[in-house]
Amino acid sequence: MKNILITGGAGFIGSNLAVKLAQKGLNITVFDNFSKQIHGEDCEKSDLFLKIKNKVKIINASIENKNELKFAIENNDAIIHLAAETGTGQSMYQIEHYSNVNIQGTANLFDILANEKHGIKKIIIASSRAIYGEGKYFCKLHGNVYPKPRIEEDMEKGDFSVKCPICKAQVTELPTSEDSAIHPTSFYGLTKQVQEQMVMLMGKNLSIPCVSLRYQNVYGPGQSLANPYTGILSIFSTRIKNGNDINIFEDGLESRDFIYIDDVVSATETALFNENANDTVFNVGTGIAVNVLTIANLLKEKYNSNININVSGNYRLGDIRTNFADTKKIEKLLGFSPKIQLSEGLDYFTKWVNTQFVQPDLYQKSIDEMKHKGLFK
Repeated sequence: MKNILITGGAGFIGSNLAVKLAQKGLNITVFDNFSKQIHGEDCEKSDLFLKIKNKVKIINASIENKNELKFAIENNDAIIHLAAETGTGQSMYQIEHYSNVNIQGTANLFDILANEKHGIKKIIIASSRAIYGEGKYFCKLHGNVYPKPRIEEDMEKGDFSVKCPICKAQVTELPTSEDSAIHPTSFYGLTKQVQEQMVMLMGKNLSIPCVSLRYQNVYGPGQSLANPYTGILSIFSTRIKNGNDINIFEDGLESRDFIYIDDVVSATETALFNENANDTVFNVGTGIAVNVLTIANLLKEKYNSNININVSGNYRLGDIRTNFADTKKIEKLLGFSPKIQLSEGLDYFTKWVNTQFVQPDLYQKSIDEMKHKGLFK
C-alpha cells in the first residue's frame, strides 16, 4: 500500500500520522474540514495545518460532502478514518451535528465503497474507549461486571463511586479488555460505537480488511490549546497559562488512561501494515489509570504556577468514573507496547506549551453551555 487517505488528517492525531507516513515515502492525502474549533478562524495559520503543508496532498472538505469524499478516495489503497467530532460533553447537546459527522459521514464513506469502483485494500477506524462506558469492574459477590451509568441522585450526595449492576455494592476497577460490554454513557461514545460497528460490518461484507483501534486519552505536543471541549491536558494547560484556577469535578479521583501521541501514531502505523491486525479490534492505551487531581497537580508543578486547584464536587452527565485499557491483545498479536511514560510525555508536552502563544480560555463558556442544557451539576 503506497497511497493512503487520512480523513480528519489535519487534526491532532491525523497530522502527526500523516507526517510520519509521508516521511516513509508514502503518498498521503489529508481530507479535513479544518474546523474552527480546532484550527481557529484562519486554518492556514494553525500549527496543525503548517505541520502538514507541502508534505501531503490536502483536500479541504467535510466528511458530509459525498462528492468530495468520492474524489478523495480515488487512487488510494487504504483509508485511515479519523474524521469525527470528539467532545464528550458537547456531544450531549449537539446531537444532530455529532450524528451527521460521525455516523452519516462514515455511512457516506461506505456508500461510496459499496457502489463505486475503488482500489481500497484496508481501512483503519479510530474508535474510542468511550464506547465501553464505565468499563470492567470486579464485584466480590458477582465477579467481573459492567456497571451501568452512575445515578444522578448518588452524585448529588457526593457519592461518585461505581456500583455493581446486580447487588449495588461498590466495585473495583479492572483493565477493560476488548471483549468487555459495549454500553457508552455519552452520545459521543454512542456515535463511536456505531462508527466502529459500521466499519467492521461493512468491511467484512465488502471484503475489505478493517481494523478498529480504541484509543484511550491521547495527548502531546500539537494538541489544540484553544478547544475547550476535549483534551483535559490541553484544557488545564490553557487555564493555568491564563492564570485561572482549575475546577476539578467530582472528588478528583476519577481517572483516565493517558497515552502519548507518538505511541498512538506507532500503533496505528503498525495496524496498517500488519496483516495480523485485519478484521480485529484493539485497545490502544498504556494500561495505567491516573486520576484527574494528580494530573492537575503535575501540570501546576511543571508550569511553576500558583493557581488554585479546587475539588468542587461538580459533575457532568455522561462522564464516566474510570477506564483504562487491557493491552494484552495488541501486545500479543501486533507486538506493540507504548514507549513513552507519563512523566516523560508530560515533560515533552509542557515544554511545547511553554513555546506557544497563550490561547484565550474558553472553558467556562463550554461549562455554561452544559449548565444551560441541564447537563452540568
